[in-house]
Amino acid sequence: MLTLYNTLSRKKEVFRPLKKKKVGLYTCGPTVYFYAHVGNMRTFLFEDILKRVLEYNNYKVKHVMNITDVGHLTSDADTGEDKMEKGAKREKKTVWEIADFYTKAFKKDLKRLNIKEPNIWIKASDTIKEQIALIEKLEKKGFTYKILDGVYFDSSKLKTYGRLWGEKERKLRAGARVKMVAGKKNPTDFALWKFTPRGEKRQMEWDSPWGKGFPGWHTECVVMGIKELGIPLDIHCGGIDHISIHHPNEIAQAEAAYNKKLANYWLHGEFLVLKKARMGKSKGNIIILDKLIEKGFNPLAYRYLALNAHYRSKLTFSLEAVSGAQNSLENLHHKILEIKTTSKKPTRFSRKAKTYQERFLKAINNDLDMPRALVVMWALIKDQAIENNEKYHTLIDFDKVFGLGLNKVKEIKIPQKVKELVKQREKYRKNKDWKKADEIRSEIKKLGYLVEDIEKGFKIKKA
Repeated sequence: MLTLYNTLSRKKEVFRPLKKKKVGLYTCGPTVYFYAHVGNMRTFLFEDILKRVLEYNNYKVKHVMNITDVGHLTSDADTGEDKMEKGAKREKKTVWEIADFYTKAFKKDLKRLNIKEPNIWIKASDTIKEQIALIEKLEKKGFTYKILDGVYFDSSKLKTYGRLWGEKERKLRAGARVKMVAGKKNPTDFALWKFTPRGEKRQMEWDSPWGKGFPGWHTECVVMGIKELGIPLDIHCGGIDHISIHHPNEIAQAEAAYNKKLANYWLHGEFLVLKKARMGKSKGNIIILDKLIEKGFNPLAYRYLALNAHYRSKLTFSLEAVSGAQNSLENLHHKILEIKTTSKKPTRFSRKAKTYQERFLKAINNDLDMPRALVVMWALIKDQAIENNEKYHTLIDFDKVFGLGLNKVKEIKIPQKVKELVKQREKYRKNKDWKKADEIRSEIKKLGYLVEDIEKGFKIKKA
């Protein structure tokens, strides 16, 4: 029985999809004006784990992810510059070139982190017609008003506005949200369509019944999700920062236009933090995946690090933490190679092996408890009572969720010269000539390999 924490109800709920064994999953994608940082990628990793857990439970998942290539302003107060236009000025390129470049960079990062791509990619700029139609629908139902800089949603007309905050927080958040744009009726009102400022020519602008301009960020996701998955959809995901503004505004438009919930389950991933501050482009403290790779880290070491914290808990990032995760991942690879067999997957597993499988399923089905699932995995590895073939195939099965590529782990081909140096070093170690042994270790390192002493001998890995 799969249970998920639903932000909408503030509790764990048994997951029940609209259609038997089929799931419609919508995940908020990147705004492609710059690289996604590792904090962003933590959210996409959590969503990948969710998708894998659903598939592990034999659900057929239709996963939709958007690409925001227009309409995301630098301020949540419906002010500031469009991030795409800002990125184009920064790099002296067109917004279309910026969007294409950073979309490709994002997809490359997904691949390196072994994150499954969605079944459907959808761009905001490809759904302008549908977004205009939604705003017209809201206008006819009396939920909009027009001011100098655009068309706005009147949140006071919707009694359920802010339902994602929870009843206790609705009044507090409504009065302390963001500064007011001139002409806005209520602090919680938001832009549906922004006009191109007079005397300005944007690269991305379209004609509309209200004037030339571009869609509001909150309107895009509503349209794209409903277009591909219908309403209501099963699960909508994003980062925890979307709980305060973006997702409540999506919900409001859907409920005002269709009198239906946009999604039955809302899941949100917590922040990746640096000391006491969260990581963010606006804070200037971002780290991208390329930088970790340049420092010699395997991208999957970051994935392993993310697995060590529950998706609803903050995860503190440091290079030391990634280094520790890489050591654990390499140790896991070493254990996999030790037990790897060429035998086929058993048609029947022993009672003890089944116990581990049951414990694993219980962990992942308890709101995606990956830390507990990792504990189960390491306990299985250490259990000498289970024969290697059962152990190996059980671990490969677990990795359908972990996504660490354990079925692709291969023995490192060690050059003959390195092997000879290792033999020499072992002789010095037996004779307790530690100085000579360390000198040999340094020679081996210069050749691009490391020798690590373990309880039963040593292991060699690439530097």
